[in-house]
Amino acid sequence: MDVLSVEGLTVDFLTAEGQVRAVNDVSFTVPENRTVALVGESGSGKTVISQTIMGLLPSAAQITSGKVMLSDPTGAEPPVDIATLDRKGPKMRHLRGNRVAIIFQEPMTSLSPLHTIGDQIGEAALLHRDVGGAEARELTQEMLRLVHFPDPKRGLDAFPFELSGGLRQRAMIAMAMICHPALLIADEPTTALDVTIQAEILKLIRDVQDELKMSVLMITHDFGVVANMADEVVVIYHGRIMEKGTAGQLFSNPQHDYLKALLNAVPSFNMDRDERLVPIRPIEVKSGDLKRGRAECAVPPGAPLVELRNVTKRFTSRKGGLFSSNAATMTALDQVNLTIRRGECLGVVGESGSGKTTAAKAILRAIDIDDGTVAYNHGDGLSDIAKLRGPALMDYRRRVQLIFQDPFSSLNPRMTVNDILTEPLQIHGIGTPAEQAERARSLMMLVGLDPRFLRRYPHSFSGGQRQRIGIARALALNPEFILCDEPTSALDVSVQAQILNLLQDLKRDLNLTYLFVSHNLAVVDYIADRIAVMCRGRVVEVGETREVVSNPLHPYTKALLSAVPEPDLDNRLDFSVLDANRASEPSVWPEPFGLADGVAPVLVEMEPDHFVCAPGLQDVRAFEGTAA
Repeated sequence: MDVLSVEGLTVDFLTAEGQVRAVNDVSFTVPENRTVALVGESGSGKTVISQTIMGLLPSAAQITSGKVMLSDPTGAEPPVDIATLDRKGPKMRHLRGNRVAIIFQEPMTSLSPLHTIGDQIGEAALLHRDVGGAEARELTQEMLRLVHFPDPKRGLDAFPFELSGGLRQRAMIAMAMICHPALLIADEPTTALDVTIQAEILKLIRDVQDELKMSVLMITHDFGVVANMADEVVVIYHGRIMEKGTAGQLFSNPQHDYLKALLNAVPSFNMDRDERLVPIRPIEVKSGDLKRGRAECAVPPGAPLVELRNVTKRFTSRKGGLFSSNAATMTALDQVNLTIRRGECLGVVGESGSGKTTAAKAILRAIDIDDGTVAYNHGDGLSDIAKLRGPALMDYRRRVQLIFQDPFSSLNPRMTVNDILTEPLQIHGIGTPAEQAERARSLMMLVGLDPRFLRRYPHSFSGGQRQRIGIARALALNPEFILCDEPTSALDVSVQAQILNLLQDLKRDLNLTYLFVSHNLAVVDYIADRIAVMCRGRVVEVGETREVVSNPLHPYTKALLSAVPEPDLDNRLDFSVLDANRASEPSVWPEPFGLADGVAPVLVEMEPDHFVCAPGLQDVRAFEGTAA
């Protein structure tokens, strides 16, 4: 039996420029107790289809033709065509949250910051299950237990801002599940989550599906998620279905050129070192103008450019408010030792809260550290950046630049692209207005954008284009060293391939050095020369990329790698042995890796140039500072 049957669905948007067709003659089914993946790039129409099913289309949208038939597997209610219902009517309100539910992409913006988790989840039970407040609270607690909330009773009274991204997503799943719907729509449920938390959420959806015997429509652009979750796959592009079939058929024998192109754009662990991703829309890099005006770095290739020695950073929070003496201290960086060599890309991986971004901010001198030193080589040896003042500090700011994680919030919406790209030049007093304008045009061409777009504002660009503008801004001052803070985490696989290839080409042509922060190990494996793995503010493993990926020595690194969903049906995640919570808990690591509070995180060389945090191996040569 098909729980959902979409037949010839066409959705148009009425805009100031005229009628825009977002979904064009789409037909597919979701069988009972099966998972169907809807795959495509941003703007392909995936979310519009989910909004149609939920009756949440905006007022500017209208269903031009087609049917959206929702059936009840129990037979208690007759099939209903959602396309014919009033979106705000009582029948649609009865279906929404009761027989069909949705998990939204961003749990923080989907949850009310003013209400507790218990109130928000219990509201669905009060609306649809004819229960009182006490019984709704009891049902909510049971649902939090079902989604493996650490402390369900305490979680009832927690606010969203008190929870991590993974726990907020669990609360969203509990809210969707409390009425035991026949169909669950999961709209990018793991985007921007750590690999371990992503694996937990996927396992959770699978477990709840098995227990409640429901159908799942999984909307995603991640083929690793598709390979591990989907029974059937529907590939959509510009509102049209390009290909559909079973997961086995589409992965083993893709027919449509668009699907083949998407699969070629996905980084995987088994790629050759000189193999490149194949983006759907390649970017031609024109770096001639920047190379001509670029001073050669005084540090020879392979020599230390940046060095962190025993860097410690603590943050203090006041639980009782600003004037409370009830302060708690959290160690974000715990005696971190790292060396970044000139001309290399060092990848830093780990879960949220592991200290990756804090380490990048310490290098940028965006925060002050409590202990240790961050040293930079200006060509005359390593010197402590904390001692830089005046012109020396401005010179350092020119040499070191940052590419932010979110390409939209990092660009000023009130500034044109031309203003954004020339602002760094104005701050540092570089060039005349005419030279600055020419520089902006060169930067646009360098990242594959038309210079005619310089007068546009950030909102008129796609996510990938905005990220390219962020890269162009980082290159404006001809830096030697660029910190890339999760630059592709929110991008489609096709756009991600564009950005990764662009970063590689710029590194080659401009002799750049990168620190690449990410939680996607397949991306780091593709772009990084060496990897540093961080957990709870400590570096637990450092080594050459292929050596760490193929031969992980630390239990935390092994757990991270085992949680990466690969786009390969023959190499699926083993959900039965997944234990991410214990993997990130240093107190339970086996000897010699055990790291109790107060024990120094000693890095030892287990194999040539492969360092591991193993305090129990005191007889092995300890890390000296420059080796890692």
